[in-house]
Amino acid sequence: MDARLLVSLSGIGPRTLHRCAELAAELDRRNVPLSLLFAPRTEGSPAVTTWVRERTRRGDGLLLHGYDHRVPPSHRAVSLHRKAEFAGLPAHEARLRMIAAKAALEKLELTADGFAPPRWLASPGTLAAAAEHFALCADLAAVHDLRTRTVHRARVQSFAAHHHRTETVRAFALVLASARAARRGGLVRLGIDATDLARPGLRHAFLDAVDVALENRAFGTTYGSLTSSPRVGTRTSVPSGARLVNRP
Repeated sequence: MDARLLVSLSGIGPRTLHRCAELAAELDRRNVPLSLLFAPRTEGSPAVTTWVRERTRRGDGLLLHGYDHRVPPSHRAVSLHRKAEFAGLPAHEARLRMIAAKAALEKLELTADGFAPPRWLASPGTLAAAAEHFALCADLAAVHDLRTRTVHRARVQSFAAHHHRTETVRAFALVLASARAARRGGLVRLGIDATDLARPGLRHAFLDAVDVALENRAFGTTYGSLTSSPRVGTRTSVPSGARLVNRP
């Protein structure tokens, strides 16, 4: 079966917006939609909001990417290391943050296809709370259709480390992982933070990973297409004869 290619972009902000727009233009030329990971409290600005709104109107996906990454979970009085916002939250606190984040999105006239926690790390409580508000939740290892309880197992491939001396190794590993996943069929999940787009080697490697997936018969789509009821206007690029099939 032909693979589905999901390309996500996080770190969207005023300082990175021009690089985000350049990546989006490159993907437009390849007919591959983006899934934008957006946190309204930390990454909102008039210019950013306008760009995100325009991209979603053109068919890109939108995943709520937390509420406020600067605020540590309240049940953690002391933290030696900065944790991802939803990595350890109980259901009631995750629920409150999601309600606040959805309200902030609505004020910006934006609607999310689903939820993707910061660093793709979701506690069991987060998954439970997400089922009350979203059709899907995407974590590091899988995409959960919260309506049908279908789990699409596929790991996000990204530049995880931040040491410059390992950049070549990371770039090669991403392209190799993308090719391998595309040949297997199912999902190819590629994710990049906008800050990595400032490094030419990583940017080129990311586009190479997209290209190698396309060369191996993957087709670009958004996370919203994995649910039984994708958001109206979501753009997909499906080759002739390909079918969308949910995998348990």
